[in-house]
Amino acid sequence: MVQKYCSPVRVYKHPFEMVMAAYERRFPTCPLIPAFLDSEVLSDVCSADGATHTVRRSCKLRVDAPRLLKKISGVEVVYFIQRNTVNWRERTLHIEAHNETFSNRVTVEETCLYSVHPENENWTCFEQSASLDIKSFFGFESTAEKIAMKQYTANIKRGKEIIEHYISELISEGVTEIPRWTPPQHPPHCVDPLTVTAVTTPEVRLTRDTSNGPNPDPSEGDKLDADYIQRFLGRLTPMQESCLIQLRAQIQHTHSGKIPKDEHILRFLRARDFNVEKAGEMLCLSLSWRRQFQVDSILDSWTPPSCLQEYYAGGWHHQDREGRPLYILRLGQMDTKGLVKALGEEALLRHVLSINEEGQRRCEENTKIFGRPITSWTCLVDLEGLNMRHLWRPGVKALLRIIEVVEANYPETLGRLLIVRAPRVFPVLWTLVSPFIHENTRQKFLVYSGSNSPGCGGLVDYIHSDIIPDFLGGDCLCEVPEGGQVPKSCYQTEEHLENPDHVRLWADTIYQSVQILTGEPHEVMLEVVEASSVITWDFDVLRGDIVFDIFHSKRVSGASGSTSLLDELSNVRLIHSTWTLGVDYSRVQSPLTCREGESVQGSHVTRWPGLYILQWTVYSPTPSDEAAPGSAHTCKLMYYTELLDSHDFRGSMTSLESCQSGFSQLSGGTTSSSQSQSSSLFSR
Repeated sequence: MVQKYCSPVRVYKHPFEMVMAAYERRFPTCPLIPAFLDSEVLSDVCSADGATHTVRRSCKLRVDAPRLLKKISGVEVVYFIQRNTVNWRERTLHIEAHNETFSNRVTVEETCLYSVHPENENWTCFEQSASLDIKSFFGFESTAEKIAMKQYTANIKRGKEIIEHYISELISEGVTEIPRWTPPQHPPHCVDPLTVTAVTTPEVRLTRDTSNGPNPDPSEGDKLDADYIQRFLGRLTPMQESCLIQLRAQIQHTHSGKIPKDEHILRFLRARDFNVEKAGEMLCLSLSWRRQFQVDSILDSWTPPSCLQEYYAGGWHHQDREGRPLYILRLGQMDTKGLVKALGEEALLRHVLSINEEGQRRCEENTKIFGRPITSWTCLVDLEGLNMRHLWRPGVKALLRIIEVVEANYPETLGRLLIVRAPRVFPVLWTLVSPFIHENTRQKFLVYSGSNSPGCGGLVDYIHSDIIPDFLGGDCLCEVPEGGQVPKSCYQTEEHLENPDHVRLWADTIYQSVQILTGEPHEVMLEVVEASSVITWDFDVLRGDIVFDIFHSKRVSGASGSTSLLDELSNVRLIHSTWTLGVDYSRVQSPLTCREGESVQGSHVTRWPGLYILQWTVYSPTPSDEAAPGSAHTCKLMYYTELLDSHDFRGSMTSLESCQSGFSQLSGGTTSSSQSQSSSLFSR
């Protein structure tokens, strides 16, 4: 595999001619580079007018490798051929170098360019790229590759320091300005501006504040400045800088549309341990996702519904000790089930995406405010009030879907996650969601239990004491909504959840909504392959009264033989009017009458394979049922169903909840009969 290196643009705040004079002092030897032993000029050619000057050198370098490897290869030094072409008219120096030693086994190629800064003619830019291809090296290809790249990158940043050293040396000798090349009236054999008598000035300003000089935004161009990287992106190793430049160039070349900012690209590289290929694949998928679902404009187009503003217990609150924006989420106080049923996971996901977009915007603002790179934010999660009602399967399923989207499109945006007042049930929730969170993200989680005392067991190590929220025992008033139960009057049917102005992020929804007419039941068919599978359900009666039934069909195939009954009966009445109860199908549990406003959760362990039909019908009271109210002709229902195998069910949050929070019906195969009786209550 070919290893590549690309440097950012390094800027010398000195004229090109001064930099060239400093560069020439590196030859024939350079004590500041111990590995550079010697050099010999092979050819020296000038143009007729002296505008260009080309020098070829043979450079001798000491091999910095383990003794065993040097003994096997039989060499202590390597030779490189370097070709330098300086153009005084254009004020550029092109450097090309390749290895002469072991060229049949190893290919090393390097190109460098010194040029005038595009916006300040008294500054000089330096760019560098290299490639290493080890074809064969006595069976030590991988080791040799690592050693070569390590030695190469170790000397990269030293190069700028060396130039600065020799410029300071020139100034100390009185050389503070070198005239630019001008075409001679009578062209000599060779004119070299470095041989012109130095002109001294009383005072030479060697540094310049970038805030008063040209400082173009690198994100708007095709090159990156090394000083910009350090100031706005943080300290990176030479190879990390190279990966950023390579991926940036790749995206500029292949991606049509808006190019992401450099800090955005860097997050994807960090998420994939600076593997350019993997990070590029991840980033391209994310850019397509952003374009498809118009995520770039979500902060302008998304307005949270009033229900979300009132009952979503989360909001921004100052910043942590490191200057990261701080987001507080009072998860334990939120009615997550009510929010899902009132808004749908589509609206919840859009809200989470807007939070992440806002977090990135705040990071950029804090970078300018604090004068150092801030590329991630901190989240403080308060779990006071978390209990088993949060661990219902549809809600956790929605949470996992949201985590999947965020992990794929907002990697490395979370700098730290502080979890406070974690209750005993928290390990159960963590067991469920942690496998879906990337290892790099999981390492940023810190969990605290404890009281309301200020600091919450170490919280002051990460957040200034004067901004600890009042609900955690601090003195700072926190304006994050307190959450609370979402009224069932806010529950909306599917047609109300549709927003014609938005491209849907999810084609399907966890909860389905339906209207049921008298004499026209709503039915859902599940095909069970193995006995002891578990059918689970969760539904809300939004209007009217209904009767809930579960049936098992003995008919397992249609007339065609190869076509399943699921296909045969699609889009038609599942339990046909000609079917006979006890012959064509059978009831597997007692009918359950559910009143308007009730929430029902339950499960059934199947005894046989085959087809199971969940049926909801409008409740019609019998004449003898004097206490029963009159039945509506139309009922509204919001429901969720899922089929699990027995192993998944017993290890899930559903089995934990079955004995505690009111399953409508629980078969004897799941718990004891006494538990079944206690779980036949409604959850209201």
